[in-house]
Amino acid sequence: MDVFSRYAPFIQDFIYRNNWESLRAVQAAAGDAIFNTDENVLLSASTASGKTEAAFFPILTLFSEDPPTSVGAIYIGPLKALINDQFSRLTELCDEADIPVWHWHGDVAQSHKGKMLKKPSGILQITPESLEAMLLRKHSIIPKLFGDLRFIVIDEVHSLMRGDRGGQTLCLIERLASLAGVNPRRVGLSATIGDLEATGRFLASGTGRGTVIPRIEPKGVKWRLSMEHFYINQQEQSVQTDDNALEVLDNATDTAPANADAGMGYIFEHTKGKKCLVFVNSREECEAVTTTLRSYCEANHEPDRFLIHHGNLSAAYRETAEAAMKDEDVYMTTCTTATLELGIDIGRLERAFQIDAPFTVSSFLQRMGRTGRRNLPPEMWFVIREELPEPRSMLPETIPWKLIQGIALIQVYLEERWVEPPKLDRLPFSLLYHQTMSTLASNGELTSAQLASKVLSLKYFHRISKDDYRILLRHLLETEHIQQTEEGGLIVGLAGERIINSFKFYAVFQENEEYTVRWDSQELGTIVMPPPVGEKVAIAGHVWIVEELDHKRRMVYVSQIKGKVPAYFGDCPGDINTKILERMKGVLSEERSYPYLMKNAVNRLAQARKTAVNSGLTEYPLICLGGNMWCLIPWLGTYAFLAMERFLKIKCGDQLGLRGMDSSRPYFIQFTMKTTPEDFFRILSAEASKDFDPLDLVYPNEVPLFEKYDEYLPQELVRKGFAYGILDVEGMKSRIHEWSEKFI
Repeated sequence: MDVFSRYAPFIQDFIYRNNWESLRAVQAAAGDAIFNTDENVLLSASTASGKTEAAFFPILTLFSEDPPTSVGAIYIGPLKALINDQFSRLTELCDEADIPVWHWHGDVAQSHKGKMLKKPSGILQITPESLEAMLLRKHSIIPKLFGDLRFIVIDEVHSLMRGDRGGQTLCLIERLASLAGVNPRRVGLSATIGDLEATGRFLASGTGRGTVIPRIEPKGVKWRLSMEHFYINQQEQSVQTDDNALEVLDNATDTAPANADAGMGYIFEHTKGKKCLVFVNSREECEAVTTTLRSYCEANHEPDRFLIHHGNLSAAYRETAEAAMKDEDVYMTTCTTATLELGIDIGRLERAFQIDAPFTVSSFLQRMGRTGRRNLPPEMWFVIREELPEPRSMLPETIPWKLIQGIALIQVYLEERWVEPPKLDRLPFSLLYHQTMSTLASNGELTSAQLASKVLSLKYFHRISKDDYRILLRHLLETEHIQQTEEGGLIVGLAGERIINSFKFYAVFQENEEYTVRWDSQELGTIVMPPPVGEKVAIAGHVWIVEELDHKRRMVYVSQIKGKVPAYFGDCPGDINTKILERMKGVLSEERSYPYLMKNAVNRLAQARKTAVNSGLTEYPLICLGGNMWCLIPWLGTYAFLAMERFLKIKCGDQLGLRGMDSSRPYFIQFTMKTTPEDFFRILSAEASKDFDPLDLVYPNEVPLFEKYDEYLPQELVRKGFAYGILDVEGMKSRIHEWSEKFI
């Protein structure tokens, strides 16, 4: 029987109603895997290929034939907005079959949650943080809620593979399954997975099942790509097309604001009368770009046509932008961070803009995939901006790193279909603390052996030794995060109670201390470190003046004014893979042209290549900048580069006479030294060949707090987690070995 015939009648009716002429490849493959095996399933297919329906059509069919006696399926989504979007889509699908769909996160009404608790059934859509809260606060009724749980669907699974949040999700699934006495099948969904087999193993951890990974050949899709370069604060830049690039207009505007940014003028012109997204890499930049684009509207006496969407905005502001983008009759542009990168349906978009290069191929593909729906080709315009180098700038500062990075990201995918592999070999001590406290709080008193058994049996902690866990528990007893009862058991201590009683405990990703910003009756969003009364703040794409500060309640009261001001929401570091840096080197050293580059970008790349040839920087990683000042360009990703910085200082600094080290991570390191280049490579090779402990690359009194709960860990575990789980010492050693073979 084919998959369509196997579907329940209400699923078939839904397909007919939507005028689908045939099942997509991913839907046929998912149906076969879910109907005909008892394995976990990993579905990797392009954005907008129908992965969610592919998973739920067979699941709902099985539920209609044999209704579960509790919640039958959990859908875990990384964003509230994604859950809200999927909730409306699934509700329409399930109404006819009388299968309830529940959504559960911080913005959902208690009355809706209460109904689910009274009659657990159907499908529950939830974030990892809300699932953590449920396990902690509803521990005793987990068997009632999930006693017949059969499936866990994890959407955008790639977004959970690169840090503690993915580990938390895996731990939560294992804890819930153990409490409820079930072993549900897991279904992972993603458009951008770099290593399918590793992801399949990650998905299957602790289930005793394998993972079926259907091979779905992508349909040939033609991209519409362009990349243009601008110098900030230099307006006179004409932008024309060459024959192979997109056809674009001249970027001059009728009227430009004072101190106009040519790149912003380009975006302003090419979003007119269109529905677009403008992606940026941080919330600060999102605010600045939105404010600038709105100033163009004002200068041209046009109505505001720019919206804003990022994680620090209030739900009302985010949902306003989402609703406007879904409206077919509204032609507005939304400036956004990664919050609109994932699979929220925001209708028919004509093009996306990317300011500067994203950090990962995965992010580029996700952002590109937001366009090209409704049979249009995916379309992205990169806008690379750079400060005009000073006449006396040092050599490495004259290279347009973001332009080269953008080209490398595109090329490495076009040439090899390469996407970043999951990073699953860390030592997650911060998450270990979090899951220890959560397990103890939800279970009540446990012996140390019982606690260790419950926590260390979670598959994500396979690299944590019993000795390290003893060190952690002793430290938590000393700091009163846990305490020992008269009977010898362990319970949460006074210091631990303060941590777990905060709603912020549910999340394992790093947060800054945030203040809520209010204007009259409206909540605008949150900011970090508010300025004093009378100073300006940027949020929600406008500028405000601070009228009142309430530090106790963490509230900022503002009124709107005109102008510009930087916004600050906390740090936003990017992790760039070594593969990208190596391809960047190739971009500078090869002579080929790229059809998506526009005139300014072509000229800027030509300049950079000429600089590279004249300096030899792609042939020789150590460049003399004059006198005893040098520049090292190692072409290493973020964490191998970080290891290289420390290795130079700690292991080689005295021998080389290194001084004044200044890094522009992960591109180059500048320093002065007293040795010759030959001695430089000889000393590096000799030190790298020694059998040293990665802990040697942590400074003597350094406690590198990297993750959210590191501050509550014993210092020796923080240092160990950083040295063995963050620093890529092997990647660094491999590069030094290459140099020793070439230059010694």
